[in-house]
Amino acid sequence: MIQLSLIGIGTGNPEHVTLAGVKALREADLILLPRKGEGKTQLVDLRRLLCRQILGTEGEQPKVVEFDLPTRDSDGDYLAAVENWHTAIAAIWGGLMEVHLPQGGRVGMLIWGDPSLYDSSLRIAERLSVAGSKVAVNVVPGITSLQVLTAEHRIPLNALAEPVQITTGRRLRERGWPADATSVAVMLDSGGAFETLDSDGIHIWWGAYLGMDQQCLIDGALKDIGATILKRRAELREQHGWIMDTYLLARQN
Repeated sequence: MIQLSLIGIGTGNPEHVTLAGVKALREADLILLPRKGEGKTQLVDLRRLLCRQILGTEGEQPKVVEFDLPTRDSDGDYLAAVENWHTAIAAIWGGLMEVHLPQGGRVGMLIWGDPSLYDSSLRIAERLSVAGSKVAVNVVPGITSLQVLTAEHRIPLNALAEPVQITTGRRLRERGWPADATSVAVMLDSGGAFETLDSDGIHIWWGAYLGMDQQCLIDGALKDIGATILKRRAELREQHGWIMDTYLLARQN
């Protein structure tokens, strides 16, 4: 039997890892760390730092193995490309588990934010096949970028007694403001999906590198600061070689 723990580790601040996450990491026999290319080395560096801080240097240590993520095909049908990408990643996971845990054991995967919110790890785990072993999946919840965004801006996620819609930049760009939504939280935006909206009466709370040392926050009326956010986003991406950001939009009366 292989026990795979998908461990939510928050958004880059080691203090955001829960006690349950710490326990799961310390009990693992094998920890798998993905590398996402030269432009995103800080992401694996942060995972390495978390492992060092949580596991220490004394006593029996889990084996830490790094691997390169395959590249998702950017041509053709988006959903089909994602499905193929997930299958390729699952094959890598399974192969590493067969090599390093031939008799079974406990595997830890460090997941940004929480595995349940716009993350592929659970879908990849469904495709996982390890020769000679059954795989049981355990989820350790983590702090999400939306929680850090609202905490840093000191705002609630939803208006009083109102729902909030969580969506992606791609969907916002293609379909516009969700019907009946007062507040819209946007994730996985490649940049500027809010430009497609009629900005009158919309307030935006934006954050990049949430929970990290280079965290950047901007908020205000969308019509006044939308261009400022895009300019700052481009500057930060140029400076660091990558960017992770999210934002909350709300219609103001």
